[in-house]
Amino acid sequence: MSLVQYIIVRCDLNWPLGALIAQGCHASVAALVKYKEHDYTKLYTQDLENMHKVVLKADEGQLSEMVNKLNENNVDYYLWKEMPENITSALATRPYYKKDIHPFLKHLKLYS
Repeated sequence: MSLVQYIIVRCDLNWPLGALIAQGCHASVAALVKYKEHDYTKLYTQDLENMHKVVLKADEGQLSEMVNKLNENNVDYYLWKEMPENITSALATRPYYKKDIHPFLKHLKLYS
């Protein structure tokens, strides 16, 4: 069973694709650094060639609901805000086993 990091990117921002990808990257790196001492993060980053990420999309309201749900269930994540605009643009979890985190995220669609 492999670890996975989920990244949720806002789909309701009228930003260029590259800017949106950057937001997801910022959130991903921030979550890995914030939780670098967690055993799952250590395992995940020891096997760079096999890191697994899933990128989902959400509008501002869905992202806000997701923050509440993750907090209620003690799920570790990093919420990225683009500065200086202070716009919440992406969220990334620390690495989890899919079976443990998928139930909280399964209603969101893949970013495509």
